[in-house]
Amino acid sequence: MRNSNDIETKASVAHSEFVSIRPAPMEAPQVTWWKHRGLRKLYPMMPILFLGSTINGYDGSLLNGLQTMAPWQDYFNNPSGSTLGLFTAIQNIGGICALFFSSYIADFFGRRAGVTLGLLVLFVGTIIQVVPSVNSNMFLAGRFLVGLGSNVSQGSAPLLITELAYPQHRGKLTTMYNTLWYLGSIIAAWTVFGTIKYTSEAAWRIPVGMQAAMPLVQFIGIWFLPESPRWLCAKDRPDEALDVLIKYHGAGNRDDAFCAFEFHEIQQTIMMEKHNSNYGWQVLFQTPGNRRRLLLIALVSFFSQCSGNGLVSYYLHDILESVGITSSYDQSMINGALQIWSLLVAVGFSSFLVDTLGRRPLFMIAGVGMLTSFAIWTGCSAVYAQTENSSAGSAVIAMIFLFYGVAGFAWPGLTVAYPAEILPFHIRAKGLAVGMALTAASSVFNQYVNPVGLEALQWRFYFVYIAILIVECFCIWFLFVETKGPTLEEIASLFDGDDADVASNGRDTKAQTSEK
Repeated sequence: MRNSNDIETKASVAHSEFVSIRPAPMEAPQVTWWKHRGLRKLYPMMPILFLGSTINGYDGSLLNGLQTMAPWQDYFNNPSGSTLGLFTAIQNIGGICALFFSSYIADFFGRRAGVTLGLLVLFVGTIIQVVPSVNSNMFLAGRFLVGLGSNVSQGSAPLLITELAYPQHRGKLTTMYNTLWYLGSIIAAWTVFGTIKYTSEAAWRIPVGMQAAMPLVQFIGIWFLPESPRWLCAKDRPDEALDVLIKYHGAGNRDDAFCAFEFHEIQQTIMMEKHNSNYGWQVLFQTPGNRRRLLLIALVSFFSQCSGNGLVSYYLHDILESVGITSSYDQSMINGALQIWSLLVAVGFSSFLVDTLGRRPLFMIAGVGMLTSFAIWTGCSAVYAQTENSSAGSAVIAMIFLFYGVAGFAWPGLTVAYPAEILPFHIRAKGLAVGMALTAASSVFNQYVNPVGLEALQWRFYFVYIAILIVECFCIWFLFVETKGPTLEEIASLFDGDDADVASNGRDTKAQTSEK
């Protein structure tokens, strides 16, 4: 094994006058970001990265709105059953295929390049969907490319947020990223609502064409952001990495003690990872810590899509029809209001409580709350099916809103933030790519199974999700690890113990795992 003195010698190469000796262990100073000159420059650029989730929310919810449009239904011959399932699922099939590209692009070309290349693919997919001669096969191909490009982009954007954020704000910023999925969903819902009364093909072509609007903003803005200092260190560019830390975390102060400590911890940890790890996919299975990480990523990915939320995300039209709400106008209004409500709850609770309550309690609140509200939703649906009582139908709508209210404590905010946190740098891109692929695969399962289940069993199909939610609560209680507190590098100790590749900094890196 490489001598630790050699590692520390290499860690001090960049700006040796800045880190000529090993910096003293220290906690990150608590700062107010708008009073900090460096963070005032960095954080206003973060919404450019947040657009990655917003774009995905728009694309993921668009078909839900298109199904309420007679011109779209007529143009594509009223797709239903497995055909409608394919229309919905093909985008997530593209997302699964991104697994084979996104991590390599993020690791070899950089986080910013990963975002850019994904957006280029998305642009091509959007164009294919709106050309005058588009047919069903072309529309499917376009949706596939949109899903592929969006997930390639998403394989880099949250990594850059996690790796650029000041330690004090990492939890809020990484959680905020995926809560803004709902913002894209809102824009999609109300864009569809704005064209719902059109009788021409413009009714659906305008919302589909709008898929390119936010990606264009991100495509232009991404290069105003700095590259990840961790990626720069991994590519033997420590001077540039240190410059990024000084400019944004140290407010330009080259004598900032915390920047010296932070750079040392990042550089030394990455060198240790390089020395002790291989970079093939098998690394995800090689150690008990990595296997536990992979299990948690798989559970988060599955539960984020298969806890009953997929029913509303993609088949709200069918659910509302089942309780007597048949007007396209009423359905669009409910869909739009639901997305606004979901955004407010997710941002208000998930993002701002993540560092107060911690990750595991938020998951637990969401799981128990979703189980309770979904059980009541199922009961009200049964009453309506048997009696057509309008009050029972209204109660279903109320339970859908309550369901999304409690879901917002954890989903979708922690869907990306939690996997990104628990993965060490050398497998972070690969692990996140696996998480994205499993999330997309879970969505595909939802999109094929839900329409068949709803058609065959109607409200009785909801019992499948009640069972899943019970299992989800047990998994959160017994398996999930709390990551509140440690730095991004120190989290490795929660999974790998004494074998963790973490720079020795003299601090107690133990944290409460809250395991039962």
